[in-house]
Amino acid sequence: MSASQIQPAKGKLGVLLPGMGAVATTFVAGVEAIRRGKADPIGSVTQMGTIRLGKRTDNRVPKINDFVSLAQLDDLVFGGWDIFEDDMYTAAMNAGVLEKDLLNEHKDFLQSIKPMPAVFDKHYVKKLDGTNVKGGANWYEKAEALMEDIKQFKEKNGCDRLVAVWCGSTEIFLEPGEEHLTLRGFEEAMKANSPKISPSMVYAYACLMSDVPFANGAPNLTVDLPAIHELARERRIPIAGKDFKTGQTFMKTVLAPAFKARLLGVSGWYSTNILGNRDGEVLDDPESFKTKEESKLGALEHILQPELYPSLYDNMYHKVRINYYPPRGDNKEGWDNIDIFGWLGYPMQIKVDFLCRDSILAAPIVLDLALFMDLAKRSGMRDTQEWLSFYFKAPMTAEGLYPEHDLFIQLMKLKNTLRHLKGEELITHLGNEYYD
Repeated sequence: MSASQIQPAKGKLGVLLPGMGAVATTFVAGVEAIRRGKADPIGSVTQMGTIRLGKRTDNRVPKINDFVSLAQLDDLVFGGWDIFEDDMYTAAMNAGVLEKDLLNEHKDFLQSIKPMPAVFDKHYVKKLDGTNVKGGANWYEKAEALMEDIKQFKEKNGCDRLVAVWCGSTEIFLEPGEEHLTLRGFEEAMKANSPKISPSMVYAYACLMSDVPFANGAPNLTVDLPAIHELARERRIPIAGKDFKTGQTFMKTVLAPAFKARLLGVSGWYSTNILGNRDGEVLDDPESFKTKEESKLGALEHILQPELYPSLYDNMYHKVRINYYPPRGDNKEGWDNIDIFGWLGYPMQIKVDFLCRDSILAAPIVLDLALFMDLAKRSGMRDTQEWLSFYFKAPMTAEGLYPEHDLFIQLMKLKNTLRHLKGEELITHLGNEYYD
């Protein structure tokens, strides 16, 4: 597709958020503060990032949101679903991420955003329970109810386009099965109320059937299924995932590439976390933790490539722990002990103590994914958006490809995709000065 074929970002963009807890409310309150000129969009590549075009000597480095046609913040409209009836102001106050003065400044706006009844089953998130949930005889009927929600939201708010970003909880660990292989089989499994279908999958199906791009911010299977890929290709809808790359894994995808670049060995990497928000409570359940663990463990193996460097990484011991600790709230602490070795095998250690704010790191990711997924849809892109791997712990890929976890390679891929969309030369860092 040439740049002239990208549909313009005209009119309102509705951002639908399944799960209106700490991450979603921090995102929405933050966007409103930025729109009113009360804050800067720190952490957002779409709002603050630049992109080099052409040779270094050309000095062409526009901001990304000047280079590609992205929805403007003033054109965003917010909605979503949650198992609790709290409006976004109440939910944000309960989450305790943002200061009360900031929330009170935007109280009327946040109170106007109320969650629609959610698709939920306690079997999949055992540590949570709420009353704001949909009825229905089976998953398929609940998907139809979600599609009606989407239709009504779009009409009520005068939206030209919609995107969805999953901000809900981590579900129990599920393996892909026969129910997920084909779209027809998936729909039959929904009608049969199969336990292999989870609520997040129902949201994904309903969104794609409503022509709404869907990004998965949790480690759940959700859109990483053959049936959903089939639906995304058939309806030409972008999907992306999975699991927002925020704290500890973000640091791993920065440090591990440095070790491999310098060919330093790693004998062990021990990671532990303490977290006290709703996410921490959910992950206190072993079945939900299993889903998160699978997501967090994959990055190092793919970055370090032990099959290519067996003497450096083949015997690396990697352990991940997450502990629910209510006094910490949303201020997660990720502690890493890294045992490395260098010249002649001499051992060294690195300690990392990242006292981060989980939702503060996730909020700009939600914004960027919403805007980039909308761009992908307007550009005619469909199925897995691998160029958005930059934002995920466990990036989805096309069948047969391994995921790229190195943060810097991911960023290069993201920016080269934007260059490609606009017909600009890709940056390879190999210039003509190397040739006669």
